[in-house]
Order: sequence, then C-alpha cells, then structure tokens
Amino acid sequence: MAACWWIAIAFIWVGSVAWGLNLDLLDCENSDDAYPSATNGFGISYQEDDEGSMQEILRAAKRLEVFNWLTGIRRRIHENPELAYQEFETSALIRSELDQLGIKYRWPLAETGVVASIGSGGRPFVGIRADMDALPIQGTVVLIFQPAEERGGGAKRMIEDGALENVEAIFGIHVSSYYPTGVIASKAGPLLAGCGFFKAVITGKGGHSGIPQHAIDPILAASASIVSLQQLISREANPLDSQVVTVATFNGGDAFNVIPDSVTIGGTFRAFSNESFYRLKQRIDEIIVGQSLVHRCTSSVDFLEKEYPFNPPTVNDINMYDHMRKVAADLVGADNVKVMSPRMGAEDFSFYSENIPGAFFFLGMKNETSGSTHAAHSPLFTIDENVLPLGAAMHVAIAQRYLNDIVKSKVGHSLSQ
Repeated sequence: MAACWWIAIAFIWVGSVAWGLNLDLLDCENSDDAYPSATNGFGISYQEDDEGSMQEILRAAKRLEVFNWLTGIRRRIHENPELAYQEFETSALIRSELDQLGIKYRWPLAETGVVASIGSGGRPFVGIRADMDALPIQGTVVLIFQPAEERGGGAKRMIEDGALENVEAIFGIHVSSYYPTGVIASKAGPLLAGCGFFKAVITGKGGHSGIPQHAIDPILAASASIVSLQQLISREANPLDSQVVTVATFNGGDAFNVIPDSVTIGGTFRAFSNESFYRLKQRIDEIIVGQSLVHRCTSSVDFLEKEYPFNPPTVNDINMYDHMRKVAADLVGADNVKVMSPRMGAEDFSFYSENIPGAFFFLGMKNETSGSTHAAHSPLFTIDENVLPLGAAMHVAIAQRYLNDIVKSKVGHSLSQ
C-alpha cells in the first residue's frame, strides 16, 4: 500500500472546504466534456490571489470539523490496505464520497482508478494526482486517483486510459519523515531517479566441488559479473552524473559440495537522466552476457518491464516548480520551503511529468511527539495527522492559483491586442 494513501482524501475534502472560503460562487452548467463538471453549482469568478487568500484557505483547512472528517477518512482507508490493482474498497470509498458531493467521475481506469472533475468543464484544465470536491474555480481541476504506484506502473496505465486528456499541468505530493511537520521541500529539474530492475540467469554445468574441472561454474561467472557491474559506476559513469547499480539477490545451489547448474542474480539500476539510464541498461546486459561467455557459461537477462515498468526520472518543470514554491511560501512562510537535494528513490509521477509540465514535492511530517519519525516504507511508519490540513490546503491553493494565473494571462493578452 502506498505510503501516501492519506493524500487521496485531500481531493474529496476540496468540495467541503470550499464552502468555508470567502469566494464568489457562480452557477456552472454541465458540460458534454469527457470529464463532466460537478452539478452542485461550484464556480469562481476571476479574483486577485494574494497571501491573504492563501492564509484563508489554510484557516479553513484547520477547522476542527474538517480535520476530524479528514482523519476519519484516512483511518478508514488504512483499516483496509490493498495492493496494486486491488484497491477495490478504497476506490469504492472515494467514489462514495464523490457521489455525496455530487461530483461526476470516470471509473474504472487502470482497473481501479478514478478520474473526477470539478469546475466549469471548459479550458484551461489542471490535474492533481494522488496514489489512491468541489473547489469553486474558473476552469477545471482534474482529480486523478491512481492505483498501483508501488512498482505497478499505475501512472503509465492511467495515461494510456486517458487520464491526462485536456490536462495542461500536473502536481503531486508525498509525505516525508526527513522534514518536520509543516516544511515543504522540492527542487527544480531532476528530483528523483529513474529506476529499473533486472534478473539474470547464468547457466553452466553442475558437478562435484572436488572435481571442478568437470563442471562449468556459474557461481564464478556470476561473481565476475557482479564485480564488473560495480565498475560501471566507478569507471564509466561521469562522477558528476549520479548513478547506481545494485545487485541485491544471488541464488544458486543448496549443497556445500556441489557446483550448481545455474545461478540467478537480480537488482536495480538508477540514474537522473534517460540517457544515463538506458546506457546502464545496455551495459548491464553486455557485461553479464560477456562475463558469462568468458567463463564458458550462457546467460539471459530479463529487465522485467512487464511486471515492473521502468520509472523515468522525475523532473520538475521550472515554471511549475516556481508556482508550487510561491504557493507554499504563502501558506507556511518562505523559511519553511526548502530546496532539497536529488534522491535516488523513484516515483511513477514521472510518467505524468514526461507528458506535461509538472511538479512533485514533499510535505514534512516528522514529529517525535507523535512517533512520526520512520521512513515511508518502514513497518514502523506512522503519520503525523496534523499535516493533513496543510496537504489539503496546498492542493487547493496550487490548483486555484494556477487557473487564476491562466485566466489573468489570457485577460492581459486580450487587453494588449
């Protein structure tokens, strides 16, 4: 189950928090668009967007009744964790909440995915994605509820099923135990590495360990391959271009005195550019095949792309990053917006940002008092629920300001003509 499940409820919350804001509400008609608008009359007229309105959003998000509702939904989700493409109950819960808000949606995409929309149903469009609601705005917010973020290629399949139709920009969020609650961190450009997996079977000829001359030892070939793979980084990669090759599994034989017929090794490779990533892929294959031949073995290398599609590097568009950073500064103050170093972790949000401009950021939730100090994939992971209102407010404010800026730029362009 994805570590940031909780963020899915932020989108549902958008509709209820909107009633608490001092915004101009308009009637909006249904559209024949592929993502129909909500029917409960959410809309927003053009208005100036300043720090005051950002703080108003944050105050609304922190109301006790909204906080209690958010935590209740999150706990219901966590009572029933579900694996990739098995998020049936979570998807049903999301759809139920959307139904109660009167928000129409498309389902299923990628088996359990949900795509909902709010607003006028007309251009411009902006997407907000969560791995597994009605904001009054001018334009349309596309709510992308995505399954299978954990090595399932969910984002890729959502795109193939049309989740980004008409969407011009996209934003995503992930909680982080590296930063205190209330801190927001990201950077422009490469943020997270591209990631791929490999498994190689090296086949020789089994035999008794006391007469190795009658065998062809695949363990020796596999060992040579592993040592040579490490030299990819130390001798072939640019030291200023961070890359990683890790062999994490080695399986062959189950007797101390028998040379096995074959050995299976497997691991992962990561890089911050597609060029470096695919060069690593090519060289991993060449090295394992070559070392196997040197040691009189045969080999096959499988990059497991069907089971675990390659995640491209996650690269933040400079304009979308600047947009996110300004919104974050208005909500939490510039001192609490941090520029982070790139990380070798991978995220399938990268499939979205490969297709359209996007920005991905981390929301700090480290809180020793609540025990929220463990990394996302730790069995001891727990969330500081005080971060939920800020996460929800960030999504609302990012979408609202993005669409208002689009409207403002179009108005300014028409006035200049």
